Amino acid sequence: MTHWRVRVRRTFRVWRLTARNAARFVWHRLRRRFASHARRPHLDDRFALRTADDVARELGNMKGALMKAGQLISFVVEALPEPAQQALSSLYSDAPPMSVELAESVVTAELGRDPRSVFLDWSATPVAAASIGQVHRAVTRDGRVVAVKVQYPGVAAAIEADLDNADVLYRMLAAFTLKGLDTRALVDELRSRMHDELDYRIEADNIRTFRANFAGHPFVSLPDVLAELSSRAVITTEWVDGLTWNSFVAQATPEARRRAGESIWRFVQHSVHRLGVFNGDPHPGNYLFSAHGDVTFLDFGMVKRWSPGEWERLAPCMDAIIVDRDPEGLVSAMEHSGFLRPGHGLDPAEVYDYVSSPYRPYLVDEFTFDRAFMRDTVQRIVDVDGPYAEVIKRIDMPASFLMLDRVVWGVSALLGKLELTGRWRAMLLEYRIDAEPVTDLGRSEHRWRLG
Repeated sequence: MTHWRVRVRRTFRVWRLTARNAARFVWHRLRRRFASHARRPHLDDRFALRTADDVARELGNMKGALMKAGQLISFVVEALPEPAQQALSSLYSDAPPMSVELAESVVTAELGRDPRSVFLDWSATPVAAASIGQVHRAVTRDGRVVAVKVQYPGVAAAIEADLDNADVLYRMLAAFTLKGLDTRALVDELRSRMHDELDYRIEADNIRTFRANFAGHPFVSLPDVLAELSSRAVITTEWVDGLTWNSFVAQATPEARRRAGESIWRFVQHSVHRLGVFNGDPHPGNYLFSAHGDVTFLDFGMVKRWSPGEWERLAPCMDAIIVDRDPEGLVSAMEHSGFLRPGHGLDPAEVYDYVSSPYRPYLVDEFTFDRAFMRDTVQRIVDVDGPYAEVIKRIDMPASFLMLDRVVWGVSALLGKLELTGRWRAMLLEYRIDAEPVTDLGRSEHRWRLG
């Protein structure tokens, strides 16, 4: 099927999904208008659940970049009731798989033999299915238990079609709200990261890079990759037993939640600030947990590496917000890095209030991440008719910030669902100005670095 036909077909499915839910919304508002006040919350929850089920089913079958968008919505947006969020969470843990025959044909084409010939034991039923591929459990000829991720055939064309649609969406958004948004640069950055994700040989190299950089780390663990059983569309790694995100959250003790959340948070900070290479896809499906809160980090397809000078242009903005708490310094840094054009005429105090919204946990001595923080912050950021309308109108997002912004929101959403309290400001200063560690995990990481 040609790229044009794939794009038209997927665009039609998106519009059909939109129209279906628009009609559902109109009917819901009509019923709500004539319902009693006591019955309205029940109608609202039922509407949200049915809509979430529909979106999860449609995007789950479509795979590709649109499914990734659904994954992002599923754990960042907190305005939905819990049943609706649970429905959307299937996008990162239990999407509809491809057929047994199709998955085995991919393995045969990539590794040269039928999976039952390659492996001593092969589980035809996948243990997980997501946006790019699905995972099967297998046993190698020498007895190692492994996870085999098999890419969906045709997913590359689907992603290209989605990104072409994303280009249109960005342009529409820029026309009505973010007037200065460089949509082409943003889409190009996203396309580059997703093209990397389509080649599992790149992911294998990424895993080896992170394993080398975190060798002997006290709380970061990654499964090894088996290069001889990996290719462009198949990647084989060590099998790791563990709880999925939903299972862990349902049963974890407060101590386990703290260990897991802080481990994920510190893994990201060390990667961004010290290594200059980080995983740009922090959604819940990319972790496995022990009952005690130990974390195994999975899926390194969407990895961002700072190019020379890239982080040096962005870091002063973060330091002006968190380290110095300096509105005028922030505006100057944003002009230098491309967030604002000179001559914008904005009040530095308003710019600081708006831009610092996602970083409020790092502006006070102690903060509790919760769902209300995520809900209120997202609403504040996207309120184009609110008190920060002029700031939103003039602000741009440099393409180099796209992946970091995704990580900031993603990790904040995870911590919000874990409802963690901590000295996040002091912890972040460990990575920004080499301040003394303030937690047990921080001290253990500090000893590891010295060792």
